[in-house]
Amino acid sequence: MAALLHLRRRASAVLAGVAPKPQGLATAPRHSALGTGDGDGEAGERSKNPRCTGDGDGEAGERSKNPWVQLPPFAPLDAVAAARAISRGGCGGVGAGANATAIRWVRRCCPHLPTSLVQKLFRLRKVKKNIVTAETSSADASAEQHRLRRVSAKDQLMPGDILFLPVNLKESSVAEKSRKFDNRNEIDFLRSIEIYKDEAIIVVNKPPGMPVQGGVGIKNSIDVLASIFEENSSDAPRLVHRLDRDCSGVLVLGRNQLSTTMLHAIFREKTADALADGTQQVLQRKYVALVIGTPRHPKGLLSAPLAKVPVQDGKSERLTVRASSNAASVQDALTEYRVIESCPQGYTWLELFPRTGRKHQLRVHCAEVLGTPIVGDYKYGRQAHQNWMPLPLPRTIDEELLRKRKLPFGLIVGGGSIAEEQPQLHLHCKQMVLPDISVAVHRQQSSDVDPDFSYLEKLNFVAPLPLHMRLSWEILKSVKM
Repeated sequence: MAALLHLRRRASAVLAGVAPKPQGLATAPRHSALGTGDGDGEAGERSKNPRCTGDGDGEAGERSKNPWVQLPPFAPLDAVAAARAISRGGCGGVGAGANATAIRWVRRCCPHLPTSLVQKLFRLRKVKKNIVTAETSSADASAEQHRLRRVSAKDQLMPGDILFLPVNLKESSVAEKSRKFDNRNEIDFLRSIEIYKDEAIIVVNKPPGMPVQGGVGIKNSIDVLASIFEENSSDAPRLVHRLDRDCSGVLVLGRNQLSTTMLHAIFREKTADALADGTQQVLQRKYVALVIGTPRHPKGLLSAPLAKVPVQDGKSERLTVRASSNAASVQDALTEYRVIESCPQGYTWLELFPRTGRKHQLRVHCAEVLGTPIVGDYKYGRQAHQNWMPLPLPRTIDEELLRKRKLPFGLIVGGGSIAEEQPQLHLHCKQMVLPDISVAVHRQQSSDVDPDFSYLEKLNFVAPLPLHMRLSWEILKSVKM
């Protein structure tokens, strides 16, 4: 019973203060890991300044006796509430009622660990949580194992909960990390696409053809290569949102767990607010697309729910418009569009403003709602490309721009315009407007009460069109009918 009272007091103390800023792991003493030790000496120092592991023989011997390292007690720091306050220009963010899953707490405490490793630890049931009962005795070493219970990635934590990770985590982390990047050309290329960097985020102009996330058969993706953007940190940037592999343009990555969580929530809030009242919020995105055909109206708002449809006997799937959004598998989707220029050759340049963030939303809305599929979209505009006829090249085009050249990571630049037999996807995220997340993170971490997120400066990021879209623009301007 005394142990239960002790845990409740610790939780109350956590709620009374500011949420901690955990930086790593501490090796758990045999008994004080569960709140029953005296906390003195080296173990006490590690509790004040948690670290992953040490290199000394003494500490290695201690780790061999105890197979666990402990994280700091969970204390909520509600990045979701902060994002909601940022979207509405108000206050919020520090709250005792904030929900947090086990995997989020591990990633916040251990930002240096690869996401794939953290997910693997949960899959293998290697993450434990302290369970304090009146029947267990802290003097019984064998009973200590019974007080640690497996926790799943999505389990909700309560204030004061302590998670434990395997003591050999450092060795596993080294084995799990992606290959070292020592190719100067690859490093220089990735850093050349960087648009902006501050303490909280990195913004890049993603080239067409480069996948954002890894998968089967994908060796080089932004999430794997993200560590190249950090010169003096072992904490690799994290994905905030996605762009299709063949899409290009503004892509934002979070440089720490808190900024990433805030941005994730801001993207979700944008979708929720758009569906609630249709108003524009702090996050704004503008895409440029070249489509086949001409919309009936020069501008408009498309509201068409999307649903997944299995194809190839369930081996793949595609999205399509559904008349009703009542089904659980159907998602509402809103897209605003405006015609930039209609071309006599039968093409139209569009500006697209996604108000919701659904997968393939812009591609499906262009193809199925407007009836104007995007050039190079063979998934949703297959029929429109069956009778594709490339346009002739004007003599004024510099032939050097047409020459195909190999870039690092298997990318190719040159070609892909409407003068090609098989053009590339003509969809580009040209502009994104975001609140200054670095200031928001600073206010969130330094405030004892609900921080004020009003009057955050807006950051405006613009990515130039990729070469194949610039070539198509010049061709359409030059070709005579």
